[in-house]
Amino acid sequence: MHTPSPTPARIIAARAGRLDAPRMTLAADYPFLDVFWTMVIFFCWVAWIWILILVLSDVFGRDDLSGWGKAGWTLFVVVLPFLGVLIYLIAHGSDMGERRMHRFDAEYEARRGGRAPAAGDDAASQIADAKRLLDSGAITQAEFDQLKAKALA
Repeated sequence: MHTPSPTPARIIAARAGRLDAPRMTLAADYPFLDVFWTMVIFFCWVAWIWILILVLSDVFGRDDLSGWGKAGWTLFVVVLPFLGVLIYLIAHGSDMGERRMHRFDAEYEARRGGRAPAAGDDAASQIADAKRLLDSGAITQAEFDQLKAKALA
């Protein structure tokens, strides 16, 4: 005669009676404030990693700092992380923001080709696109006139 194998619920119930059985953690065993505190700690940890990356990227992106200076700041931030980052942010925090903005501006200028947009550049490109559509037969002359008037308005 074959005895049926016990279901997982019966195994858990049977183990719960034993003193050496490992206890299962359920969602009900983790109170809301513990969940909230865990989320706060995780957020702070991610923010700390982000600040550390920003400081190290600023240190290595600086042109006015020698190699020894970069090595010194890196060593300081790695050996005494909180103190090193705090001192760097106090000493170079405003300069850090300015350098970041200059980098973004230079990158933006490089992507734009280093030229300022002309006054009618946007309208001219819209009219050129509409003319191309008119030549291909995708739009009619009346639609082209509407697009042209809209671009010039």
